[in-house]
Amino acid sequence: MSKPLITLPTLTLKSLFEHSTKEYSRLPFVQFVDEDPITYGEFLLKVEQVKEILHKYGIREGDKVALYSGNMPNWSVVYFAVTTMGAVIVPILPDFHISEAIHIANHAKCRAAFISQKLFESMLDERQPPTLNLLVIVDKLLVLEKLSTPSRVEKVIQKGGEQLSKAMDKIGREHSEKKDVEIDEDDLAAIIYTSGTTGNSKGVMLSHKNLTFEAVAAQSMVDIFPEDRFLSILPLAHTYESTVGMIVPFLNGASVHYIKKPPTPTILMKAMTKVKPDFILSVPLVIEKIYKNKIVPNFQKNIFIRSLYKIPFIRKKLHKIAGKKLLESFGGRLRFFGIGGAGVSPTVEKFLREAEFPYCIGYGLTETAPILAGTNPTKTKYRAIGPAIPGVELVLRDKDENGIGTLWAKGPNVMMGYYKDPEKTAEVLTEDGWFNTEDMGYFDSDGYFFMSGRAKNIIVGPSGENIYPEQIEAAINAHDLVVDSLVYDDNGQLAARVYLDYEKLDKLIGINHKSETKTHEKISHILEEIRQNVNSQVSSFSRIKKMIEQRDAFVKTPTKKIKRYLYVEPPKH
Repeated sequence: MSKPLITLPTLTLKSLFEHSTKEYSRLPFVQFVDEDPITYGEFLLKVEQVKEILHKYGIREGDKVALYSGNMPNWSVVYFAVTTMGAVIVPILPDFHISEAIHIANHAKCRAAFISQKLFESMLDERQPPTLNLLVIVDKLLVLEKLSTPSRVEKVIQKGGEQLSKAMDKIGREHSEKKDVEIDEDDLAAIIYTSGTTGNSKGVMLSHKNLTFEAVAAQSMVDIFPEDRFLSILPLAHTYESTVGMIVPFLNGASVHYIKKPPTPTILMKAMTKVKPDFILSVPLVIEKIYKNKIVPNFQKNIFIRSLYKIPFIRKKLHKIAGKKLLESFGGRLRFFGIGGAGVSPTVEKFLREAEFPYCIGYGLTETAPILAGTNPTKTKYRAIGPAIPGVELVLRDKDENGIGTLWAKGPNVMMGYYKDPEKTAEVLTEDGWFNTEDMGYFDSDGYFFMSGRAKNIIVGPSGENIYPEQIEAAINAHDLVVDSLVYDDNGQLAARVYLDYEKLDKLIGINHKSETKTHEKISHILEEIRQNVNSQVSSFSRIKKMIEQRDAFVKTPTKKIKRYLYVEPPKH
């Protein structure tokens, strides 16, 4: 790589914070699209102010602080304020229900909570965690003391709370003094909950080393410069976005831009035109929607174009032209579109490669802070993720005859364990530091990891074959009329529930204007076409025997994965 590597005295967020606020003090760091940026120097002052407030209300090293909000510049302020004073941040996904958020705050024994105005309004009828001493509205950093009743909350909200600047004046008058905190690399920095449900809460404990190592290691994979712009579209409470989309650019002096409204395709396109980002982190769903709704229709306009599209070398040329237009719609500067969370569909990935779109796929888990493997857009391979990131060891155990095994990982990014749950920790983490990802896959001769699926989702075929439902689902989901699908074992036969795009169906066959019988016949015919098409792409033992229409959208986790247990019984091994 041409850019010199940044080294830090210690692998702590405090060390990283001090480096960047000094090195890039006049450069822009964070902002909403269409609003003025906050420079690294201004960011330093805001962080110090929040630390003063936390200290004033008795928050000390090791105390837990909840952060329950959508993406905004102050989210980053709170994150760095909490972690650089030696306290522990507990980010909560805004998709979690308020009752789940309160359960998490209770479980973690949070002593303070930062919550967005929007989410706070839904909290009025809920009982607050008993350990909570402080509530702060993130948007404007309005400070509310512990409030025991909804009426008390309403009174304080009417008064507008204690503005941060007033609190700072008060602190200044009191000549508050506190000693500089020493933070060790192995100190706890964050607890990330993968579920908000009582009984299923797994709080992943990540140390300063876990998080800072990821930022330092990322330098060996891609060059990031101070003039680079990140457009943030994933929730910051995900480790993928907070680590790669916030801590990584912070280390390198880049800027991060947030969108005030939910990133619908229209809002996203406008934001990209204005920001002209160099880096975007995404999940497969975003690029798959763009492909189905913006790209595919251009190749189906008429019989002539459809005929040309079937010729391989012409299709490649058409994809290349479409790729240039797609890059322009992304602002024209994009050089890194990182896809994480799940595998992208084979059809979409084939298009991205032929379109020369700068995509890459990262693999990891919350438990690994999160990236374990990946590469940059110039070194991708079709259907591959990439090699282990520098400093991380990956091995396969219990391999089958095809070389597919369970992936185990070891490195400075592997979690400390699950909060208050030594039993679950022992199930996945050995005493010598090896972590069981419970994901299945194989390596090629270049060390690139190819993921097959989750171990717990494997379906055993009639002759003992391992069937990975995710791979079949990817083939089903590639169809223009499919939104989502779920493959499962139905008494020894493979079946699939398929949720169709009813808006497209109505345009295609007018389902809203036909009798129920005719609509059912048409949909059955379409499902059969999809079934035959998918079966022509998979091994004989992975062929679908029946497809069922899923009338309602699948219930998903906050990380946008289908809650399989709601629809199928656990696979029998």
